[in-house]
Amino acid sequence: MAQRTERADALRNREAVLAAADALFAQSSSPHSVSMDDIAEAAGVGKGTLFRRFGDRAGLISALIASRLEPLQQAAQEAQDADRSSPRQRVMDLLDASLRFKIENRHLMSAAEHAGLSSPYQAGHYGWWHETLRLALDHVPGVHDADFTAHALLAAIRADLVAHLIDDQEMAPEDLRASLAAYIDNVLGTG
Repeated sequence: MAQRTERADALRNREAVLAAADALFAQSSSPHSVSMDDIAEAAGVGKGTLFRRFGDRAGLISALIASRLEPLQQAAQEAQDADRSSPRQRVMDLLDASLRFKIENRHLMSAAEHAGLSSPYQAGHYGWWHETLRLALDHVPGVHDADFTAHALLAAIRADLVAHLIDDQEMAPEDLRASLAAYIDNVLGTG
């Protein structure tokens, strides 16, 4: 069965809604206070359009996160396929890319948690990140359980922890990235 092509106006509405939601979550000091009404108004669409397209607030936030992650996942996959660096460096690069994403999108990730999307293990992108990291860890000498190690390393960069360290503890993003690199070195041992 052939997949239907999305109508041009529906695609424009989808992009307008995602852009409006993105801007509102980024501008808000309290992302969970951004309502579907606010998003519909900023996008220039009816509230019904949001609910028909995304189902609910959680669906909209999930779609926004997915749209943000797509280029990052593609770049990470291309880097993995190129295989120019050591397995250890690939692990470092993957985790640093994920951390940078969470730093830049911590308000969106906070809104996701408030919308009931708090378990990272239920998110579609978590499985992709875990598998990609596990495959890289399989090639790092001395890693005995790549599956568990991938989960443990991803736990170190949970969005709620990143937001807490930067927003509440006022840790500079560069310091957080340096701390993550040191932590990865500790976990993987000297190499």
